[in-house]
Amino acid sequence: MPVKNRLAEMQDEIAAWRRDFHEHPELMFDTRRTGARVAELLRAFGCDEVVEGIALTGVVGVIRGKTDSSGKVIGLRADMDALPILEATGVEYASKTPGAMHACGHDGHTAMLLGAAKYLAETRNFDGTAVVIFQPAEEGGGGGKVMCDEGIMERFGIQEVYGMHNWPGRPVGSFAIRPGPFFAAADQFEIEVEGKGGHAAKPHETVDSTVVASHMVIALQTIASRNVDPVEQVVVSVTSFETSSKAHNVIPQKVKLRGTVRTLNAAVRDLAEKRLTEIAEGTAAIFGAVARVDYQRGYPVMINSEAQTGFAAEVARAVSGDCDENAPLIMGGEDFAYMLEERPGAYILVGNGDTAPVHHPQYNFNDEAIPAGCSWWAEIIERGMPAA
Repeated sequence: MPVKNRLAEMQDEIAAWRRDFHEHPELMFDTRRTGARVAELLRAFGCDEVVEGIALTGVVGVIRGKTDSSGKVIGLRADMDALPILEATGVEYASKTPGAMHACGHDGHTAMLLGAAKYLAETRNFDGTAVVIFQPAEEGGGGGKVMCDEGIMERFGIQEVYGMHNWPGRPVGSFAIRPGPFFAAADQFEIEVEGKGGHAAKPHETVDSTVVASHMVIALQTIASRNVDPVEQVVVSVTSFETSSKAHNVIPQKVKLRGTVRTLNAAVRDLAEKRLTEIAEGTAAIFGAVARVDYQRGYPVMINSEAQTGFAAEVARAVSGDCDENAPLIMGGEDFAYMLEERPGAYILVGNGDTAPVHHPQYNFNDEAIPAGCSWWAEIIERGMPAA
């Protein structure tokens, strides 16, 4: 694999950073230790500017090339936060924070971008400015949106922006990408069903909210099977069913359903929200109950820009010798979508090998992917802003 020799030499050092982050996971916007360590390293590398406290705990580093006749500025983004999962990897550097772990590889993303930043600060073999972005709260907090709302694109003059995610099941260090919609919009809903509670031995005197909600769970699946064009993508998942009573002999007054809706275009998103509300309210009414729907839109569809996707794939081929440019659509959400709404850019997958899937207690980032990931970051800068 023709990765950059300097980055291959740095693999053990980068892996040590990664394992330190893994051992000390932090959630959402509370990435204080991680952000402080990132800032410390960026300053040690000799970055021209290091700014902390963006989106509470985010960090941005600025690295200027040997020349700046191009006036071009490219942003590279990594996420820093972990997940509220109890780790089950058994590795010696496992999480020391009970109930939190790096189950999505953000420790690897952060370490790889740090490795690329060190290399770029050493060599500066480019004509323009590289901006490295370390973002908190990707896992549900919308940290990318907060950073954009706080004006990082304008403040640092970023013209293009690129992101990367490790991907279990792909060969280590291989790459995959696709232009256009790539990751889904991620919405969430909560439905409160209220009937008439009572004694379980006298169901005829009640309006059984459990039965009503059960019909609702099944009926909501008709959004995908009977409302949305079969060639479009939509996922409706009810993930929580909670009654107001835990007793075996009580028909509960209320049931609360929670779940998520995933879509890949605006029209389907609108339709799914409309039908979910209609089905919930209509199903409740049939049984004499009431449904109250709270539908919250989350991350938008992540859309890769055409030209930047082609460039990202070209760089990936230079690093690994190959790049799948027709990666499967992914119904997971990714808040890098907010940055791609602000600036043209692309998001790529790098293979993590035959590991547990992300968001699993036994998942672990594969340190063998480090040279390829770092080399892709660095090559984005060197090819995107070739030295004058």
